[in-house]
Amino acid sequence: MADKPWQHRPSAFARQALALYAALIVYGSWYPFMGWRSLGIGPFDYLFDPFPQYLTAFDVVTNVLGYMPFGALVVLAVYPRWRGALAVAIAFGLGTLLSGVMEAVQTWLPTRVASNLDLAANALGALLGATLMSPLTGALLDRGMLRRIRFLWFERDRTAVIGLAGLWPFATMYPSPLLFGLGAWPRDLWLRFDSTMQDALLAWTPAAWHVQAWPAFVASWLPDDGWEAIITALNLLAAGALASLPMRERAPRARLLIAFVVATLVVKAGATFLQSQSGLAFNWATPGALIGLASGFVAMLLALKLPRGSRAALAVMALAVSLVFVNLLPINPYFDVVLADWRQGRYLHFNGLARWLAWMWPYAVLVWVGLSAEHALLSRRRGSRA
Repeated sequence: MADKPWQHRPSAFARQALALYAALIVYGSWYPFMGWRSLGIGPFDYLFDPFPQYLTAFDVVTNVLGYMPFGALVVLAVYPRWRGALAVAIAFGLGTLLSGVMEAVQTWLPTRVASNLDLAANALGALLGATLMSPLTGALLDRGMLRRIRFLWFERDRTAVIGLAGLWPFATMYPSPLLFGLGAWPRDLWLRFDSTMQDALLAWTPAAWHVQAWPAFVASWLPDDGWEAIITALNLLAAGALASLPMRERAPRARLLIAFVVATLVVKAGATFLQSQSGLAFNWATPGALIGLASGFVAMLLALKLPRGSRAALAVMALAVSLVFVNLLPINPYFDVVLADWRQGRYLHFNGLARWLAWMWPYAVLVWVGLSAEHALLSRRRGSRA
């Protein structure tokens, strides 16, 4: 049987996923990117150090598991040019090289320790991931069920929006004063300023606006549970509308969105259980949050009846309104208790990455929608001229 025209082509999605995962490795290995200094040690001296005297299985397993996706993605990314044992060897070499560079640079980071054991575990992880993925590559990328489902349920060339939607469950992991209250970096930045800097910035606003009184004034409109319900519902609606954009009409869109919401709640509960000192997995499930979840879920399913353009506009409006209130409302004092229960020192790079995702995800969506709208407008103009 002759191959289909789309078979034996490189996967753009696999290559983009590999680049993103490599960036995450760099972020996790060098976070918090501060305190760089020379200790008079060569960057590769760690290769000849004896293995640490005290080993923990947790650290070794974590390093192995962290590089297994990298090895698997390399095999997928180099297909079909390189396959089989050669692809596994390339993945092993690239994983070893990346880990070696990450460990070498950690020599200049006082908060990190370069370790030859970490290098060995990372290289083993890349090898295992590549070995497990190698026999599955053809089935996944050329003739497998996943590829058929991908083109049966989702539009082609929608990698960016699928990636953004896939990041949303992980963007919700870090605790926030209001459930799903993402994009609060302007408020956090404002709170980092001292009173002198704040007064200097407020001096640029007209005195008649009474900007300093806005947070208390807006907060007085509703009780805390009411605001949490609104913020939760708006963000869930925006995420669901965004996730539905690449879906074809014949796809089981409602079931896919239900799975999307369930996956988000599982990730949220798992991260909370992992990082909470009290071992609570659902301390975020307040009455307001539960009402918001129910309302946002119903609104998300009803939005499926709208055309794709209207869903995109709805996602933008929901995100924009949410961002205004998230950055304007004062922080509930109870949130200090929740944040104190979160293990800030455990998985330092995990905390930093989770917080960064929570800060930036809404703005990345707004940028993508803006670029997509501009591209559609330019295409329409070119078509009208032709």
